[in-house]
Amino acid sequence: MNKSAGTQGEATKHKTVAREYTEVLVIAILLALFIRVFVVQAFKIPSGSMEPTLLVGDHILVNKFIYGLRVPFANKVIVPVEAPKQFDIVVFQYPKDPSVDYIKRVIGLPLQKIQIVDKKIYINDKLLKEPFGHYGDPRIVPGPRDNFGPVVVPANHYFMMGDNRDNSSDSRFWGFVPTRDLVGEAFVIYWSWRDSGSLSLHASTSFVRWDRFGKLLLHG
Repeated sequence: MNKSAGTQGEATKHKTVAREYTEVLVIAILLALFIRVFVVQAFKIPSGSMEPTLLVGDHILVNKFIYGLRVPFANKVIVPVEAPKQFDIVVFQYPKDPSVDYIKRVIGLPLQKIQIVDKKIYINDKLLKEPFGHYGDPRIVPGPRDNFGPVVVPANHYFMMGDNRDNSSDSRFWGFVPTRDLVGEAFVIYWSWRDSGSLSLHASTSFVRWDRFGKLLLHG
């Protein structure tokens, strides 16, 4: 009698412990999903369009809450927080293919007049002074890369450009980004590595870029 009761008690105890672990695991998964969908998401930089600010192989964190709480998969803001500011580094859905995420810098805000003349950017007819643009090609070539506009950014849209101005697919080529397509603001590099190298504590020989860990992204 006592042995049977003890065995039954042990089984009940094991079931209770298993249930507690299951509940903790489910809560942890739901919390992680909530954070990823609404708060912070990690992204990897796949191209050089934002060099030298962001390098291929940088892993960044993006604040998804800063531009408002959205209905998942519907891109509808239900709790507005704040609007993007000029020079924010923003992840957004590529207007030509919403399944692809792009990252660029906000250059033009809604209703601003944008014009590029021989690589120089003018906002509302005033020369834009900003330290982020990198020009590696001294040539002035025909087309929107070096001469663009003038155009006025529509309401609830943004004009985006990569910091690598001579090698960036951005609003000069495919248009404006609507507010609904914004994903969030990039704010820190948490991990970075090169395509080649060796694991080493010496920065010059390691594929890990140790000096980029924790680097905050400048926004002007």
